[in-house]
Parts: sequence; C-alpha cells; structure tokens
Amino acid sequence: MSSLNYAEKQEIRNKTAKPMLYVAIGSMVMLFGGLTSAYVVRHAEGNWLVFTMPQAFYFSTALMLLSSLTMNFALMAAKKNNFTQIKQALVATLVLGIGFMICQFMGWSQLSAQKVFFAGKDSNASGSFFYVLTGLHLAHLLGGMLYLLAVNIKALKNKYTAQNYLSLQLCATYWHFLDGLWIYLFFFLIFIS
Repeated sequence: MSSLNYAEKQEIRNKTAKPMLYVAIGSMVMLFGGLTSAYVVRHAEGNWLVFTMPQAFYFSTALMLLSSLTMNFALMAAKKNNFTQIKQALVATLVLGIGFMICQFMGWSQLSAQKVFFAGKDSNASGSFFYVLTGLHLAHLLGGMLYLLAVNIKALKNKYTAQNYLSLQLCATYWHFLDGLWIYLFFFLIFIS
C-alpha cells in the first residue's frame, strides 16, 4: 500500500470537508428541531410564563445579520485576491461575533431582572427553554468564533487566494448557518411565547 503524497491528501481533504460540515450542520438542525418541538409540546401543557423578549436580543440579531454580510465580503475579496479586504472583513466579522456574544449575556441579565430564571424554585419551563435554546446557540457560535479566529490568522499570513480559500468558505458556510439558526430561534421565541 503506497502512502499518499501531499497533493493527494489535500485533494481528499477538499472532497470530504464540505460533506463533513453538512453532516455536522444536519445534526445541529436535528438538535434544535427537537428542542423547539419539545418547547411547543411543553407550551401546550399550560403553566407557561409569558415574558418580554429583552432588547439586547434584538441588537444581537442585527449584529448577527451584519456579520453575515462582512463574511460575504471576505469571501468575495478572496475570489479577487484582495488580501487587505479579506483581513478587514474577517476582523469585522470577529468583532461583530464578539458583540453578539456580549448582547446575549446582556439579554440574559435582562431576563434575570424580569425574574425569568433558568433553574430554581422561581423558574418556569418557558424561561428554562429560552436559556437552553439561546445558550446552545451561543455554544455553537463559540465554536464558530474559534474557527473564525483560526481563519483570521491564516488571512493575516495571506493564505487565501482565488484558488485556495476552502477553509474560509467552510467557515462562511458555518457562520451563515449560525445566522440562519439564530433568526429561526429569534422569531420562534417571539411568536411561540
């Protein structure tokens, strides 16, 4: 059995990376689909605390949408070999992602001020579900932020060109998925309260 050379290993990696990402995304869709289904079932049972969506979640939604735009700018810049714009767009995406995370924590603080708690004697299933759904999204976003940080480091070294931007493309796909997932959760939590 012959060992593979670098080019062959790279070709295998390129062919398997996207399908593996789609499998991961599919599992996340199933996770959040199951949780939102459980939310609907539990909501129908009654004893459901109705509360106001904290303003911070509206701001975080705007930041997430903007971050998808900046990620698109990074991809377009890579296709044009514009190293400066790739770096600027990726740094902007990272900053907007950090802003999203800060807004999430502010939103949880605002929930706590409304007496909506995750657990304890004063908690209610509606609040618990809210924290779980938004917290799991934030955990997945944290993974995306780590990947985005790695992509930023590669961009600083001018690694992305019109011929070689797979990891940037994978990061963008995952980031757009997180954006779409957040929009789904945001409207779900507003309208199914």
